[in-house]
Amino acid sequence: MKKLVFCALLIFFIGFAHAQDTVPVGQILTPYGEILISLDDRTPNHKNSFVQLANAGYWDSLTFNRVIPNFVAQGGCPDTAEGFNDPQYLLEPEFVPELTHVYGAVGAGRDDNPGKLSARCQFYIVQNSDGLHRLDGDYTVFGQVIKGMSVIEQIVRVKRDSKDEPIQPITLSVKIIPLDKAHVEKMRN
Repeated sequence: MKKLVFCALLIFFIGFAHAQDTVPVGQILTPYGEILISLDDRTPNHKNSFVQLANAGYWDSLTFNRVIPNFVAQGGCPDTAEGFNDPQYLLEPEFVPELTHVYGAVGAGRDDNPGKLSARCQFYIVQNSDGLHRLDGDYTVFGQVIKGMSVIEQIVRVKRDSKDEPIQPITLSVKIIPLDKAHVEKMRN
């Protein structure tokens, strides 16, 4: 009996220790495949907002609504007054000099507002292979694609209308999944 209790406790503590070595990762499922996003701790409000909206299923009825080759794939709420004016959907910017608009960077959309407030209901992924450094310091970067840039490459090449919206909607299912911290670091590099 003591051995059984000891084994059960050992399994519990190993599982607990393992859980402490995981980090939340954004998982975006599209008709073209899976995208995984490493969320950055240096932008805690944007990271927490992304996690909160994903856990609430916010984006699961939305699409990539703006796709532009050599620029970005943008998903979430369309460019509406709600996304840009409703205080519950706005975040103060969190500019971090080391987080720039490199290929695969994930940032928060916004309209042209003097405070550079982010529309937390929108996100974009940089598809330009040279990056988009003209956006640095104007838009908050809060993550990096660690898997699935081939999916983004397909998405930005679909047929789109004059507003850069895909003719055929590209649906989103966004979840937060725990992944091993060391594995995420390896994927980042």
